[in-house]
Amino acid sequence: MDKSNKQYKTLVLALGGNALLQRNEVLSAENQYKNIAAVAKVVKTLSEDYNVVIVHGNGPQVGLLSLQNLAYEETPAYPLDILVAETQGMLGYMISQSLSEEAGMPPVSSVMTRVLVDNNDEAFADPTKFIGPVYNKESAEEAAKRYGWIMKEDGKYIRRVVPSPMPQSILDLDAINALIGMRHVVVCNGGGGVPVVKNSGAGYKGIEAVIDKDFSAALLAAELKADCLLVLTDADAVYQDWGTPNQRALRDVTTEELKPFAVADGSMGPKAQAVIGYVEKSGNPAFIGALHDAAQILKREKGTCIHL
Repeated sequence: MDKSNKQYKTLVLALGGNALLQRNEVLSAENQYKNIAAVAKVVKTLSEDYNVVIVHGNGPQVGLLSLQNLAYEETPAYPLDILVAETQGMLGYMISQSLSEEAGMPPVSSVMTRVLVDNNDEAFADPTKFIGPVYNKESAEEAAKRYGWIMKEDGKYIRRVVPSPMPQSILDLDAINALIGMRHVVVCNGGGGVPVVKNSGAGYKGIEAVIDKDFSAALLAAELKADCLLVLTDADAVYQDWGTPNQRALRDVTTEELKPFAVADGSMGPKAQAVIGYVEKSGNPAFIGALHDAAQILKREKGTCIHL
């Protein structure tokens, strides 16, 4: 615990899948540790001024677990909510290990986090969340036929899609808040959180889904009353006219100016929707940019700042 009288702001950091695994990279422990090492150095720098709360994706990891799950046909396959919990444990452990190796890092804790969703969410009728490895057309058709999966195009590749309902509330918020109060770096809401719905009686039950980690991070930031939300992704900023000779980085935009980018398709759309929701609910700024620019993004020197 920090014994100084320094006042720390709270930052929710949403790590894109590329921060843990590059596209087409073998999903080995070695490769993930290599990528997480770069994350650890960034978090160490940020922790000097912020209470850092880390939310990470799990698309490749939960997809791999699902494939491994199906390999043992004599054992009934585990449902997605349990697989999400498994990725929280695995990645929470790996991130905690790597962060703890950085000299001067505050204590690091990983919280198994359940997130409430609505079992009537329209996402269950129209799966859109990509998980698992990429396939070519022939292998995608084979996987769809063999496992009954729904497959959709992800850029020039094809991947499995599963339901991705909107998060409603963070059930383990008190534990996260308590650890922040003790100056811990907290890893939570992994893979968007374990999706659960209310039981007809008391308690909650898991449901087959994977929650979008950016929406989950935005909700967490709002419920924590965090000072800012930082969404890290492949792109170094939000771009106007992306992919054309006229493309330009947007450095400072209002939520209204960002709304044309908040479309369902494309990788930036959900991120734009998530940060708009956080900024409009909290009144605090959000940022989008690349991992290696994180400290400069928060100083508004790089990336995109989104505000009212």
